[in-house]
Amino acid sequence: MIGQLNQEILDSVLETLPVEFSVIDHEDRVLSWNKHDTRIFKRPKGVVGRNVRDCHPKKSLDKVKTILGEMKSGKREKAQFWIDLHIEEKKESQKILIEYYALRNAEGRYLGCLEVSQNVTEIQKIQGQKRLLD
Repeated sequence: MIGQLNQEILDSVLETLPVEFSVIDHEDRVLSWNKHDTRIFKRPKGVVGRNVRDCHPKKSLDKVKTILGEMKSGKREKAQFWIDLHIEEKKESQKILIEYYALRNAEGRYLGCLEVSQNVTEIQKIQGQKRLLD
């Protein structure tokens, strides 16, 4: 990253990004997440410090283990998938994009994983162009 942000600005940026994310360490422990009150995939605060395997439904657990194992071994840098999900406040099913990114230091050592989720339903509807301030 170029430049530095103080903690208040960094916190604001992480809450303002149009995605929700979770960060786990190299031992698969949940470190943090953003958008706690508005998350698509809500979790209790007590999850911090626990193994990420305790946060996923059983039907997806084997896939999560595979992705993390491949990231640790260096075989994979990212995984991307999408699901249709009914969200309470929406009438129609929503398209949710979920991405996992390996976190590595400058030498390539695995530090953990960034899980990013975003409701892309409205993005899929974009057509044509819209210029700044139009």
